[in-house]
Amino acid sequence: MSTSLLYHAFGIQGYAYRRTEYVGGEVHFTIHQPESTLRCTACGSRKVIRKGGHRRRFRGLPVGSRPVWIELDVPRLECKACGAVRQAKVGFAAGRHRYTKRFARYVLELARCMCIWDVAGHLGVSWNLVKTILKGELQRRFSRPRLGDLERIAIDEISIGRGHRYLTVVLDLETGAVVFVGDGKGSDALAPFWKQLRRAGAQIEAVATDMAQAYIRAVKEHLPGSMLVFDHFHVVKLMNDKLSDLRRELQRQAQAEEKEVLKGTRWLLLKNPGGLEEEKDEARRLKAALELNAPLAAAYYLKEDLRQLWSLPNKASAARFLKDWIARARATGIRQMRQMANTLSLFRTGVLAYYDVPISTGPLEGTNTKIKLLQRQAYGYRDQEFFRLRILALHETRFELVG
Repeated sequence: MSTSLLYHAFGIQGYAYRRTEYVGGEVHFTIHQPESTLRCTACGSRKVIRKGGHRRRFRGLPVGSRPVWIELDVPRLECKACGAVRQAKVGFAAGRHRYTKRFARYVLELARCMCIWDVAGHLGVSWNLVKTILKGELQRRFSRPRLGDLERIAIDEISIGRGHRYLTVVLDLETGAVVFVGDGKGSDALAPFWKQLRRAGAQIEAVATDMAQAYIRAVKEHLPGSMLVFDHFHVVKLMNDKLSDLRRELQRQAQAEEKEVLKGTRWLLLKNPGGLEEEKDEARRLKAALELNAPLAAAYYLKEDLRQLWSLPNKASAARFLKDWIARARATGIRQMRQMANTLSLFRTGVLAYYDVPISTGPLEGTNTKIKLLQRQAYGYRDQEFFRLRILALHETRFELVG
């Protein structure tokens, strides 16, 4: 084998080829380092003498289906210039790892379209070795996200398992990249993020979040100059929850005949009217339920009206609409509608802030779905730091449907 082939095929430069051996279906290349290339790893001087050595084996790129090992007697050098006695640096391998840089790069390329188990099986190596290579690359690229350019962010939490285990995720709404993953939920989970943000000197213009008091307090305390925008999807969801609660209450109080009409109408009440399916006679069933019960009809039409709040021409129109909606909801006398009216009255500023900065946590909801898919594909993560790094790299992750 020529020195040129060592470089072009295996990424090994500055070493000379000695021999090839075939052992148990594996290929073993033995190389050595010429005296002229030896340098002190402390000061870079050429004035070094050998003080023994140590035989090391490195996993290299496979030849076809055959595993390849690179064997090298790594010399121990004494420097006459600085007096240091150290092992020579191995240029084609990183640190103390037992694989070449070219092999690591091949693993990373395979991992773009294969899971860890498949990569390990294809190369005949352990799952842990592949994970170590992936984790090292993720740490290098994503362990410290750049926060200095952040302007608009979204904050939300995601359940990641049984026992009420949560992660708090912060998303850059400009790039779609996750910039922080905190353990747990609430203000405590965000404490490290605020420190990182101060060090980066970021000027946050707006924050999209739900109406959780913990997030509201945290944002007001740590980002007093930013605009807090309450996500309209969460507002609509809260209204849907109130409507579902009312339906359950009315069904419990209804007579037998009325119960039969109200039965199975939960999803019909929450559906967009344009999405009602004719073949299932959903429009007729919904109409019958609304005609049967006046409070349910009032709440349903208030729910539909509320959707218009985010599609009005300007903020002034939205403010007038919201004031009128709150008055109509309170006038119904329905407990759930009064509660919803009080909530919107309390958070009026954050709801209307959408017209100043039209952002929402919608992109983050999509990211949360990808996180759950990531977790299902791996059947869970024992290494939580590895899981966190995978989430930080999620905006560059491709999801393939194979088969």
